[in-house]
Amino acid sequence: MTSEKSKARVTVSENGPYMVTGDIPLAKQTIMTNAEDGSEAWQEGPAVAHRQTYTLCRCGASQTKPFCDGSHLKIGFVGTETASGDAYLDHANLLNGPILQLTDAESLFAFGRFCDPNGSVWSQVAQTDDRGVRTMFVRQVNECPSGRLVAWDKTSGKPVEHALPVSIGLIEDPEQQCSGPLWLRGGIPAVAADRFEYEVRNRVTLCRCGESKNKPFCDGTHAAIKFSDS
Repeated sequence: MTSEKSKARVTVSENGPYMVTGDIPLAKQTIMTNAEDGSEAWQEGPAVAHRQTYTLCRCGASQTKPFCDGSHLKIGFVGTETASGDAYLDHANLLNGPILQLTDAESLFAFGRFCDPNGSVWSQVAQTDDRGVRTMFVRQVNECPSGRLVAWDKTSGKPVEHALPVSIGLIEDPEQQCSGPLWLRGGIPAVAADRFEYEVRNRVTLCRCGESKNKPFCDGTHAAIKFSDS
């Protein structure tokens, strides 16, 4: 990581946009589905041009999305952060399997739906002694953009996390006909408006429709309101 990238962070501004520092790469990340419309894979779009420091819309009203254009001031956006500052494991439920475990922090729900195909990860965890199921389970859990789901190796006690580049994804969900949250990848620190530092995680989703009840994190509301970044 370059010296500039080592400064990568996203800071929430009070009732305003996300302040992005560290020249973090930005690109669309589209949810691709299978024949049954189940979330199957991610398709990365072209890089979005940006400055080393830039601001991303948090209220959902900008006319220059994904960037802020000051619309939060015009609409009187209230972006009060309501998310818990607790560490992930403090509010995650644990499911035991023979080889792997699954933790699930439901409050981080972002409606990516990678957990659902092939019998769902909650059923698969009990069959992780089967190599084929185990491979499928790890892949699906790691595709969860919010990091709500984490697979754990029972022997080592360590998370089974796929490496992600330090980057921000602009999630698009054609199956739901909506745009999704900001996807912070690769351990980008997120800092609250009051300077509280949220736990650094490999996968984090931040609300950009302005309507989450778990700000600054996504709670899936974008799908219900059919949010669009166009």
